[in-house]
Amino acid sequence: MTEYRRISYAVWEITLTCNLACQHCGSRAGHTRSHELTTEEALDLVRQLAEVGIKEVTLIGGEAFLRPDWLDIARAITDAGMICGVTTGGYGITLDTAQKMKDAGIKVVSVSVDGLETTHDRLRGKPGSWQWAFRTMGHLKQAGIPFGCNTQINRLSAPEFPRIYEKIRDAGVFAWQIQLTVPMGNAADNSEILLQPYELLELYPRVARVTERARREGVDVQPGNNIGYYGPYERLLRGGDAWTFWQGCSAGLAARGIEADGAIKGCPSLPTAAYTGGNIRDRSLRQIIEEAEELRFNLGAGTPKGTDHLWGFCKTCEFAELCRGGCSWTAHVFFDRRGNNPYCHHRALKQAERGIRERFYLDRPAAGIPFDNGQFALVEEPFHSPLANDPLAFSADAIQWPESWQNKTPVLTPTI
Repeated sequence: MTEYRRISYAVWEITLTCNLACQHCGSRAGHTRSHELTTEEALDLVRQLAEVGIKEVTLIGGEAFLRPDWLDIARAITDAGMICGVTTGGYGITLDTAQKMKDAGIKVVSVSVDGLETTHDRLRGKPGSWQWAFRTMGHLKQAGIPFGCNTQINRLSAPEFPRIYEKIRDAGVFAWQIQLTVPMGNAADNSEILLQPYELLELYPRVARVTERARREGVDVQPGNNIGYYGPYERLLRGGDAWTFWQGCSAGLAARGIEADGAIKGCPSLPTAAYTGGNIRDRSLRQIIEEAEELRFNLGAGTPKGTDHLWGFCKTCEFAELCRGGCSWTAHVFFDRRGNNPYCHHRALKQAERGIRERFYLDRPAAGIPFDNGQFALVEEPFHSPLANDPLAFSADAIQWPESWQNKTPVLTPTI
């Protein structure tokens, strides 16, 4: 690069140790990663993050608070002038811990809630995890730390979507990040829980309805990078104004991902093997950002080269130049290469207009290591052809609308 390109946001996995066993965990967290950074190395990385212009750092795991020096790292981030946030499963954060988080300068926390109690505990692999998540939110409220929630949408959680919203709203969240579950790590081994592409047609009008109500009630719904894409609710889902629509993957441009052993990626979700640009034990963070080809794949955005990687439906799409295949992580973990994204509302609608239904199935299993993926095959078939019996199949009829939502016309204004 002839000109150094600054970035503003980093997500840092400070340990792979975890006290949950989530069916959809992309990093297969549980045990400590080999050769995790020492305290000295971690604090030096904090210095480097500030030096290259990072403004906000979110600490994740595994479970970040299971690393003994995690509050020292959080305090160093704060002292360096950066905003420190935490994403947690919430299992075991006591009021004392929440107060120590406040003292360390942690500004915001996101607690994972992936369903009502039975579904959440099933997905998170531990009885009592749902109750702990809400107990943690209560502790954060007492400590004076603003908190939101993040939710994975899949065949298990989608039917409960409006009821999840009411639970977290009543707990006092200010924001709610939603994301489609994709087949990385443990989720590649449990692919039966993944929504099929044609099921997005049933999902998105209901997500839009909940989003509209949440915003009216003061909860900021924040769509993840694999939500939407130019369907009729695109602007509603992304905030409501004229310029809030998907504008392409920002990995390596606006964000960085850091693994617990010092590996640097353009996005925390990306597979390790294909997208690691280097390790801070070998080169400085600045050198990795400036020189690593694995972090530069989005630098062609807005140029003719920006669409060279596209294939399949995405290569033919009218939004190709702007979208660039949607979320690189999502596409890669389905097909072991980026550039063709099956989780696109616009695509599902266009295919349905042509009488086509897209469906995927696992063709090659994942290897069983952190941030890995298998490979899926994509089938195109007549839209109304019979489907095999599937007990987890999702449809709008499965959604559990609370009584307060009955007989009320949703306020939805389709755009794009």
